[in-house]
Amino acid sequence: MTGLTDTIAAVATAPGSAGVGIVRVSGPAALTVADAVFRGRRRPSRTPGGRFLYGAFVGEDGETLDEGLCLVFRSPHSYTGEDVAELQSHGSPAVLARLLSRVLEVGARSARPGEFTLRAYLGGRLDLTQAEAVLSLINAQTDTARRQAALGLSGSLAERVAGIARDLTRTLAAIQAMLDYPEEGVPEEERDAPLERAEQELTELVGTARAGQVATRGARLALLGRPNAGKSSLLNALLGYERSIVTPLAGTTRDYLEAQLELAGVPITLVDTAGLRDTDDEIEAAGVRQARLLGQNADLVLLLEDGRAEREEPAVHLDVPTLLVQTKIDLGATWHDGRFLPVSAVTGEGLPELREAVRAALLGSVTRGEAWLTTERQADAARRALTHVGAARHLPDDLAGYELEQALQALAELTGHDVQEDVVDAVFRNFCVGK
Repeated sequence: MTGLTDTIAAVATAPGSAGVGIVRVSGPAALTVADAVFRGRRRPSRTPGGRFLYGAFVGEDGETLDEGLCLVFRSPHSYTGEDVAELQSHGSPAVLARLLSRVLEVGARSARPGEFTLRAYLGGRLDLTQAEAVLSLINAQTDTARRQAALGLSGSLAERVAGIARDLTRTLAAIQAMLDYPEEGVPEEERDAPLERAEQELTELVGTARAGQVATRGARLALLGRPNAGKSSLLNALLGYERSIVTPLAGTTRDYLEAQLELAGVPITLVDTAGLRDTDDEIEAAGVRQARLLGQNADLVLLLEDGRAEREEPAVHLDVPTLLVQTKIDLGATWHDGRFLPVSAVTGEGLPELREAVRAALLGSVTRGEAWLTTERQADAARRALTHVGAARHLPDDLAGYELEQALQALAELTGHDVQEDVVDAVFRNFCVGK
C-alpha cells in the first residue's frame, strides 16, 4: 500500500449532470491545494475545521471556473482522519473535470478506487466491517439492504464481535495463567459458561450470513415445472403486470425470461423457464436443459405443479432450496399434498403466503434489528471462529488454549484488526473512485 501519505483527490459524486458536484481532497497538503484553486474572503488553510467558505474556483491564469463552496475539515475530525477540503461546484461533468484537473495541477494526485475509505480504515476511523458497510450502503437497492449497511456502519456488528472476543479473551487468559504459573495456585476459572455463550452467539451470527448476502446482492428465483404448469402466469402475478406471454399451449416458453422485483425487502430476479419434459424438438430440448441449469444456479427454486393435472412426483430434484407450489387452484384442485403451497395467479389466492415462504427461505428467522454478516469474507471468519470455539469446549486446557487463540485470530480478521494486506486490497478493490 504505497502512496498513503500523498494528498489525493477525486470527484466524489456520481457521474452525470446534477445541481451540485464535489471534488474531495484529502491528505497533508489538502488545504494548501484548496488555497491554490479557491478564492474567497478567507483562505481554507486559515479556516477552522467544520466551516464552509463561499467563493470562486480559479484556473492558473485567474480564470473563474465556477462559483461554489469550500468545506474545511481538520485532522482527525474528517472521514479519512486527515485534513480534507471538499470543493462543491455545479454538477456539470465539464466543470468537475476541469476543477479536478486544476487540483491535480497544484499538487494532488488522483485517488485510487476506495482510497478515501482505505485511509479511514488505516487511520482507525473505521474497522473493516464498517468499511464494507460503506460499500454496501452505496450499492443498496432496497430498504433492507440500506438498513443492514447502516447497522454495519454504526459499528453494531463490530460491537457484537467484540463481545464474543471478550468472553474468549477472559477464558484464554485464565487458562494461560493456570498453565504458566501452576505454583501460584491460580484459582480455576469457570470456562463452560463463557464458551457456551460465545458458541451460541457465533452460531446465531453465522446464521445471518445467507440473509445478509441475499439482502446485499439480491437473489435469483427460478420458476420450474412441466409445460403449462403456470410458470409464466405466476411470474406475471408476482410482478403485478404482464411480463411473460401466457397461452394455453404447452411449450410456449422455450427460452428463459428474467424480470426484477423487490420481495420482502430483497431485490429478486425472477426467471421464467421452459417447461420440463422429454421432447424430440431440438430447440425445446435445449430450453429444457437450460431450465435445469438455471434452477441449479438459483438461490431458490419454485417448482410448480398444475393443481388440476394428474398427480405426479415433482418433475426435477435440485440441490438448491426449493418451494413446491400447486397452481391454478381457482379452477378446482384434483389433488392435495401438504408439501405444496396452493396458489392462484388469477385470483391472487395464496400469493401472500407464497411471498412469506419466499422471505423465510431467503432470510430465515433473522430479525431486522440485528446486524448481519453481509460478505462471504465475514461469514468465513465467523465460521472458523465457531469451529475453534466448539473444539475448545471439549479439549483439555493446553489444547483448548490453542483453539481459543485461533478463534480470536479469526474474529480479528473479521473486523480487520489483524488481516493480511491482500485481503484489505480485495475489499477496497470493489469501491468506486471518490469513496
